[in-house]
Amino acid sequence: MPTAIKFENISKQYRLGLVSTRTLSHDLNRWWQMNILRREDPYLRIGEVNDRAHKGSSEYVWALKDINFEVEQGDVVGIIGKNGAGKSTLLKILSKVTAPTTGNIKAKGRIASLLEVGTGFHPEMTGRENIYMNGAIMGMRKSEIDRKFDEIVDFAGVERYIDTPVKRYSSGMTVRLGFAVAAFLEPEILVVDEVLAVGDAEFQKKAIGKMQDVSRGEGRTVLFVSHNMAAITDLCTRGILLNNGRILIENNIKSVVKQYLSSTNTISPQRIWNGSECPGNHYIKIRKVYFIDSNNNQIDFAFINQKFGFCIEYEVTEDVPFFTHGINVFNNIETHLFTSHDGNSYEGIKTIKRGKYKIISWIPANLLQSDTLDFSFACMRYNPFEILFHEMQLARINIIEAMNALTRNEHHRGDLPGIIRPKLDWTQRVEIIK
Repeated sequence: MPTAIKFENISKQYRLGLVSTRTLSHDLNRWWQMNILRREDPYLRIGEVNDRAHKGSSEYVWALKDINFEVEQGDVVGIIGKNGAGKSTLLKILSKVTAPTTGNIKAKGRIASLLEVGTGFHPEMTGRENIYMNGAIMGMRKSEIDRKFDEIVDFAGVERYIDTPVKRYSSGMTVRLGFAVAAFLEPEILVVDEVLAVGDAEFQKKAIGKMQDVSRGEGRTVLFVSHNMAAITDLCTRGILLNNGRILIENNIKSVVKQYLSSTNTISPQRIWNGSECPGNHYIKIRKVYFIDSNNNQIDFAFINQKFGFCIEYEVTEDVPFFTHGINVFNNIETHLFTSHDGNSYEGIKTIKRGKYKIISWIPANLLQSDTLDFSFACMRYNPFEILFHEMQLARINIIEAMNALTRNEHHRGDLPGIIRPKLDWTQRVEIIK
């Protein structure tokens, strides 16, 4: 496939505390160094990475540094990273909202961008006028916009307000209209930032579906920034992970999401121990913990509507009296969600023989909330009750929303209150009251 976008040595530097990155003294120094002394720009040699966890001493920071990658026509590329990684800055440079400090971008075709609420709209103009203005900016004829007008208004759901000034719109209405304009005016490249999160759940679903149509059905190129890993995984084919303004990894989307989720965890979904470092006690040695899906494939994250198993491999170094196993699950603010044990699974067994064992605790689908969960593991005996050991924070996994499945109902997606989110069976009996 031909290249749609090429980023070449893109860097963006900001000066802290000022509206502009330049002062007269700096401009004079830059002119003297570059034009008289024939040296490179002296301010390109200074500056620190944009690390919010590090206070730093320089007045210059690099929001982006040495960004190089290509996007082929028809690719759907997800750009992910923590807040401040440089995602929005990269899209603003592509959309020509701001200029790079160094480097250049080569793009083939018209670019439509949805970066912030109200981007590209004049607040005093009506929705109708803004649609035609945006189309004209993209080089479209009035007849072309006329053919798309009804689809745009219908998709955005603003027919009643189309002749009202945009400044009277709510943020959700503005986002819906902005996305519809960007998607339906047939750009070769569609750029969408996290602004979709402003829309309601029903609109987010429609927007994801439209982006799939634009990319897969029409062969257009999409760049999508989001913190919603389910949306990224469902929509994108390739991914780029940014950290402190630099590219950490560029690969297929599942590999990039896996890297991102593991980088946000200090505890891995998979852990292996050897020798004396093994958790447990003096005769039960935990060797390995990990998570699997229903096909026994090892996983690093799970969807809400996905059954998955927590696996513990351990070694018993000598014959010992029978014991049972249990797990505790905690969310990311250390709320204890539930406990489970297998105490009734081994009736008649008196002794655990020396050897290697694997036990799996299966977590049912449609039970958990989207969250980061810590799993602990314990071994215990009954009659009398005795806890042999209890290892906290043994493994961690991210549970993420499933965008293409009914985890609750068709009309309500996104975060819901509660620490768990079971999908319950409902029955209805209609009784006519006369």
